[in-house]
Amino acid sequence: MHEWRCGRSLLRNDYHRIGDVLSNEQRTSRPVRTDVINFLLSAFHRPTAYLEIGVRNPDDNFSHVQAHRKWGVDPGIEFHANPVAYPMTSDAFFKAFGSGRFSELPTKFDVIFLDGLHYADQLDRDIAHSLEALADDGFIVLHDCNPPTEWHARECFAYGMSPASWYWNGTSWKAFMKYRLRRDLQSCCVDTDWGVGVISRTASIGDATALQNPFFEFNVFEKNRREMLNLISYEEFVAAVSRSVKACPPMEELPTRSRWYGSHPSESAA
Repeated sequence: MHEWRCGRSLLRNDYHRIGDVLSNEQRTSRPVRTDVINFLLSAFHRPTAYLEIGVRNPDDNFSHVQAHRKWGVDPGIEFHANPVAYPMTSDAFFKAFGSGRFSELPTKFDVIFLDGLHYADQLDRDIAHSLEALADDGFIVLHDCNPPTEWHARECFAYGMSPASWYWNGTSWKAFMKYRLRRDLQSCCVDTDWGVGVISRTASIGDATALQNPFFEFNVFEKNRREMLNLISYEEFVAAVSRSVKACPPMEELPTRSRWYGSHPSESAA
């Protein structure tokens, strides 16, 4: 009985109540990451090439992406059916892609969505590799960039009794913050669906932040998250991208590594 009362008291404290409210806000927020991705794809005046890192269940996002051609990468740890073109880690994929092993793929992608392992060091590598594989006018989209509390941003997925329950954004925000400091890139975070980060070389979606957080401390991030992330509404994001597209000449069609331009034969979802 004593243990039951302690457990009930723990789950009813302010940290857990606030955590529940914030988790529910993000879980039910609209639009979602798929809407951000599809809007960006619609901005191109050419057949689009889309790459997704960290697919898990395709019904969550991949199957709803409206690209002319799309490919998925996932090692299949969380979703054992794993119906993707490239069942491997992102590190293995980008290494093989960079060496020219996948001749069926285009040389560059228009939109790359990163939703793999939610650790800053892994996402840092994924962003760096994606910049090399991205069209000059392309976009990198990242999920889980705006954790509502420090519990959501915990390093380990475990600890389901925390105020974040089993919701987990990991340390993705740290990797996105690193690239928010780069003056050669434009970036923003759409304030929906746990924070949808966007990085571009050419679209005027947000200059680099001048704010510093050298040790990536969450309390510093919490106090300055709006400016550090360039946190904007979906409507503001659409307006910014639309202005940039109108200011740019028509986008040229991307070359491919081979004459056959399409999804991998094993990818039935595309």
